[in-house]
Amino acid sequence: MKSTATELVRLLTVRGETLAVAESLTGGLVAAEITAVPGASKVFRGSVTAYATVLKQQVLGVDATLLAHHGAVDPQVAAQMATGVRKVLGADWGLATTGVAGPDPQDGKPVGTVFVAVDGPLTDTSGSAGGGKVEALRLNGDRAEIRRESVRSVLALLLKELAGEQTGNERAQDTERNGGF
Repeated sequence: MKSTATELVRLLTVRGETLAVAESLTGGLVAAEITAVPGASKVFRGSVTAYATVLKQQVLGVDATLLAHHGAVDPQVAAQMATGVRKVLGADWGLATTGVAGPDPQDGKPVGTVFVAVDGPLTDTSGSAGGGKVEALRLNGDRAEIRRESVRSVLALLLKELAGEQTGNERAQDTERNGGF
């Protein structure tokens, strides 16, 4: 079975689209998972590891008032991180992770509180973002397990968006390019 990252790279390649990642609690693990896939350089623009809250505002453009009132572990922060990294790195799709991996709570949020987000290009039909989705997670386990599951979840969120948007013609072309698989 193909890994989620492999499938993402394949779909993005077929679509001729690019990806950028903004990470906090995952500290570069999402980027590492994607760049482990041969051919990722065709679609992966880069990543920003904004571990410090101030960098989320200064580099990714997350609203300072939002950060001051809600802290870095918030669904709107995740959404703005995904949008910001798309803009900063000039990508079609942006992913973001923010949350509390532990060992201690942060900003009044318990360990295991995670938000993952995807932001994508405008669609021709609806005029809304193809992405623009945030998923709230409540994860159990130790720090490493929470971080691993956060990576898995954000990649799965993008895969769901890409697979849901792929037209029948794109699937046929993709099947042809990949030898019928």
